[in-house]
Amino acid sequence: MAKAPVHKLGQMIGEFIEKHFEPQLSQICTQRQLYLDVVGKERTARRGKKVSWHDNYGNKHDLDFVIERGGSDAVLGVPVAIIEIAWRRYTKHSKNKAQEIQGAVLPIAEKYKYHKPFLGAVIAGDYTKPSITQLNSCGFATIYFKYEDIVSAFATVNVDIKYGEKTPDDVAQKIVVALEKLSFSQYEQVFQKIVELSDKEVSSFKEKLIAALDRQVQQIIIAPLYGANNTFPTIDDAINYLDNFDAELSSIGAELMKIFVQVRYSNGDNISGEFSSNEFASDFLMSIVK
Repeated sequence: MAKAPVHKLGQMIGEFIEKHFEPQLSQICTQRQLYLDVVGKERTARRGKKVSWHDNYGNKHDLDFVIERGGSDAVLGVPVAIIEIAWRRYTKHSKNKAQEIQGAVLPIAEKYKYHKPFLGAVIAGDYTKPSITQLNSCGFATIYFKYEDIVSAFATVNVDIKYGEKTPDDVAQKIVVALEKLSFSQYEQVFQKIVELSDKEVSSFKEKLIAALDRQVQQIIIAPLYGANNTFPTIDDAINYLDNFDAELSSIGAELMKIFVQVRYSNGDNISGEFSSNEFASDFLMSIVK
């Protein structure tokens, strides 16, 4: 069954934004030897062309962009950033889309909470302020490409993409045909104009992403339930302390109940965990190194 012209038009604009945002991420990943997985990419480490990850309950979530540390075409790495792209023409759908993004991303973020991946959302079209606030409150960094800016950008290549719910099929079809005739360089020109019109948001988003990817361990805090906090400048020092933890317990005649560990990073991120033994705490720290 053929798609309605208005539906196809919306899909084309959404795919255009996703395709042209990819190079913005590729450059950042290449500089850091990180793997960028995208929809449509052939990869032996997963099935099909979807970027699918499973949560703690085995449920599958399809994502747009996942940046991995230690990943390759053949090996699935650790997700260090998850970024979704979403186009919506009408504000009445924006809150639902925000919830849809959260539903796809947050379960994966929870599974990899000890790696605290960066969460990003690039939303375009018509979104209400509460829907954007909702994403930000859940830990997402956002870029909002406004509908009127996208219309202005396409006008630079003489294409009027203005449409609404009541746009006739023949009018929507003419816009679809006009978009199909655009060259790759024209699409690049349009996207660069969109980025230019949202320069502050794009720059802020990239700064937050880079800060998350480049973060360094500042301090590790280890707090056994029975005693005072112990702080260390590196993970190696913290693991060495844990390796000799049993001897310390014996010398003071104490029984360990729980170990609290917190890793503090240079970008303000904190990753915490509570463990029943020094071995589990060491494993936690080693997983962060990996």
